[in-house]
Amino acid sequence: MKAAASNPAVAGLALEMRGIAVAAMADPGTILVEGVDWSVAPGDFWVVGGQQGSGKTDFLLMTGGLTAPVNGAYHFFGNGMPMFEENRLGERLQLSMVFDEGKLFNRLTVSENVSLPLRYHRNLTVAGADAEVRPLLDLTGMESWADSTPGAMALAWRKRVGLARALMLKPRVLLLDNPLSGLDLRHRGWWLNFLGQLSRGHPWMEGRPTTLVVTTHDFRPWQGVGRQFAMLKDRRFVVLGSWQQVNAASDERVRELLAVEAGSN
Repeated sequence: MKAAASNPAVAGLALEMRGIAVAAMADPGTILVEGVDWSVAPGDFWVVGGQQGSGKTDFLLMTGGLTAPVNGAYHFFGNGMPMFEENRLGERLQLSMVFDEGKLFNRLTVSENVSLPLRYHRNLTVAGADAEVRPLLDLTGMESWADSTPGAMALAWRKRVGLARALMLKPRVLLLDNPLSGLDLRHRGWWLNFLGQLSRGHPWMEGRPTTLVVTTHDFRPWQGVGRQFAMLKDRRFVVLGSWQQVNAASDERVRELLAVEAGSN
């Protein structure tokens, strides 16, 4: 496959989409989102809301380069997406994704799951990767789970394993599919605090602010954490703006994502 051309005009942006249409992975003939025009600057923290069935996961898979858009132009730091070519792997690894429920290998231990990016992309053995894996397990509070398998863990901890694996290669952009779903208040608080640190510049990322995009069905937990908000509505990607703009919106779909009935005080 011929490599997609770079675009110097958008090289300063982390993500740039123009006229993008997204199909369902399970049914490529079904268009879930279309006409997406979206710009994400380095260090931005975007929260993309939508009700069940709105296409949040499929949109994020396309953003992560795991599927191709039906049409339109998508650039990642000025380089055309998706990046399926072997010679563009270094660029592609600057973008990572945390799947809902982790998407882990149940036959591998936590440590082995987290080490996969190192073993696959840097050709390290399990033992060779361990020196880098252990600090990340400590950082995410999973040191005691290192030798456990995912099947023995609750959802909250499996989600953290998925996060640790996605952070292993220290990507510039991190996509997270509904990271707070199914979590109690304690685990939810941990995620919001940790993602806030990543956004500001975490020591694990060598102090560089990570560009973040998360999806959600509930905007409320992201107040004071996310900086830019958007929603998927009627097959459209609608930019809402800051939290103040979200909270002041009268659109019924926005109010639903705030768990407030339209017209209520």
